[in-house]
Amino acid sequence: MKSLLRNNVREYGSGSTPMLFAHGFGCDQGMWRFVAPAFEQDHRVILFDHVGAGASDTSCYSREKYGTLSGYADDIVEICTDLGLRNVVFVGHSVSAMIGVLAAIKAPHLFSRLILVAPSPRYIHDVDYQSAFTQKDIEGLLELMDANFMAWSSIVAPTIMGNPDRPALSEELNGSFCRTDHHIASHFARVTFLSDNRSDLPKLSCPSLILQCSQDAIAPESVGDYLHRHLAHSAMQKLRATGHCPNLSAPEEMIAAIRLYLASQN
Repeated sequence: MKSLLRNNVREYGSGSTPMLFAHGFGCDQGMWRFVAPAFEQDHRVILFDHVGAGASDTSCYSREKYGTLSGYADDIVEICTDLGLRNVVFVGHSVSAMIGVLAAIKAPHLFSRLILVAPSPRYIHDVDYQSAFTQKDIEGLLELMDANFMAWSSIVAPTIMGNPDRPALSEELNGSFCRTDHHIASHFARVTFLSDNRSDLPKLSCPSLILQCSQDAIAPESVGDYLHRHLAHSAMQKLRATGHCPNLSAPEEMIAAIRLYLASQN
């Protein structure tokens, strides 16, 4: 069960239904500390770190394996398999939402529901697709990251977090970025922001809930609407929460939305 050490897997809770939480870019499992405990009474809660984040084993990192989001999806399938999980409720934030979609396509028998938090199948504008960035925007962000990771982090964290009236939130995100392995994070950023998983959406058979934030500079409402149109069996909840990280900025609203969705599926 090498995945449990590789990805620093932790589990708790008294329920039988597994609920697997996957963090976004530059974060770790600690980003779920306000959300995951709300489900521990009726779920088996599983947390983990992507390789390169948190207390994961960075010696397991391979630029070849993690050169696409598919490599991260393989890790999730392996974690589920090693733990003997079935009927998993997967909760993925940001890029991990699409990683979860890929995992559920690879192993549909493992998953019962996907909760996609601030998801995006592509971060760059395209014909008939309105995203948050142009190709030039992304190239500039990646060049700055490669040149000065700390400067990139301090500039980008407040934009991602939003909520300028709550600076402690962006300070926490900036701190999380700075704790990641910079070389791995730079590669993961390139893989994330240059990804295009739109063609994968029709392959997903698992029911899903899209949690869309308002004023999200990374995954605007146009992207959430696109996903809702192209994901069969999807529901969509537009949150009052602003920014890209409702797990930190509005955990109560996020918890309520997930609970309502899961209750409606029973």
